[in-house]
Amino acid sequence: MNIDFFTPIEESVIAHVVLQPSDVLGKKIQLHTAQNGFPDLSEVSIAILGVKEGRGAVDNYGCGDELQEIRKHLYQLFPGNWHTQIADLGNIEKGNTIEDTYFAVKSSVEFLLKKNILPIIIGGGQDITYANYRAYDNLEQTVNLVTVDSRFDLGSLEDDLSSKSYVSRIVMEEPNNLFNFSNIGYQTYFNSQEEINLLDKLYFDAYRLGEVKDVTLVEPIMRDADVVSVDVGSIRQSEAPANKNASPNGFYGEEICAIARYAGISDKVTSFGVYEYNAKLDSNNQTANLIAQMLWYFIEGVNSRAKDYPFVTKENYQKFTVLLSDDDPINFYKSDKSGRWWMEINLISNNKHKRHALIPCSYRDYELALQQRTPERWYKALQKLV
Repeated sequence: MNIDFFTPIEESVIAHVVLQPSDVLGKKIQLHTAQNGFPDLSEVSIAILGVKEGRGAVDNYGCGDELQEIRKHLYQLFPGNWHTQIADLGNIEKGNTIEDTYFAVKSSVEFLLKKNILPIIIGGGQDITYANYRAYDNLEQTVNLVTVDSRFDLGSLEDDLSSKSYVSRIVMEEPNNLFNFSNIGYQTYFNSQEEINLLDKLYFDAYRLGEVKDVTLVEPIMRDADVVSVDVGSIRQSEAPANKNASPNGFYGEEICAIARYAGISDKVTSFGVYEYNAKLDSNNQTANLIAQMLWYFIEGVNSRAKDYPFVTKENYQKFTVLLSDDDPINFYKSDKSGRWWMEINLISNNKHKRHALIPCSYRDYELALQQRTPERWYKALQKLV
């Protein structure tokens, strides 16, 4: 990895950490400082990196700045009973062009993924998700992307790459590594009916804000994700004011933290980003404080992973087979270790999508199948696999 892409953490963060008790998070992890240099990544499992790039953020100028406020709040929190080694790599500065920044993010994330290090990206517009996704190009696998956002950010193919159009670029641009896209928390009045219909035609998943107010429904969605991207604008403005596109409606603070934890406990998630933080609008650093707690919950989730993804072995699972009315069986698997459920699509050929043939689900999906109703996520995945 080219460490020249990174600049050290701001001195104000280091000074703030010094004043904290000895067992806070900021004193338990490796920090890229001007004095100590770039961290040794040999034992690291999670790497935090800031991206000071806001040129692609639509109507939210300044969202790549003041990332030290998030770090100050994060590093004064106390870690849980964690076993993962964490490093903060510092910040990727703006390139001469925004494409230079994308390249720096892509190549850095790709390096970390190949080292089995999970990157956490903070700052910048949500278009940085595109660079994060492109980091998987050379890993020879298809990718599931989950965004937590009030808008789909589809835009059109004619639009320049931005925070409002990056998803269409991911969906359409070659090489196309995307298997599934899921949106959590969209608000209908922010999205055209054409966009809603398009996602349905592509067999992608979209969940309205009201649907996922029961946040336990988010867990199977996150369990199937590789890349998770959170727009701060998905949180209601009263909870997180530091976003110019924030809305009166959205997730509450405890809900977005639960969603972050579900992303963390997913054995499949290999990168996580929180975008569109605009410090200029942050009253009393409230949003920075909330993002810090989201990151804490995500890391807590990573440290609580059950490592029971069924492709390893099916010996420790209860198997339930449900015959639908057309004699098409669905196999369900329940983990003895975590109590979580999966449903299986039987593939005749060993194609490149085999890793997606086991679909995380809930007990509710099993109940639907018993009622002779095909679970929607199983049906959509089947359409993409056959």
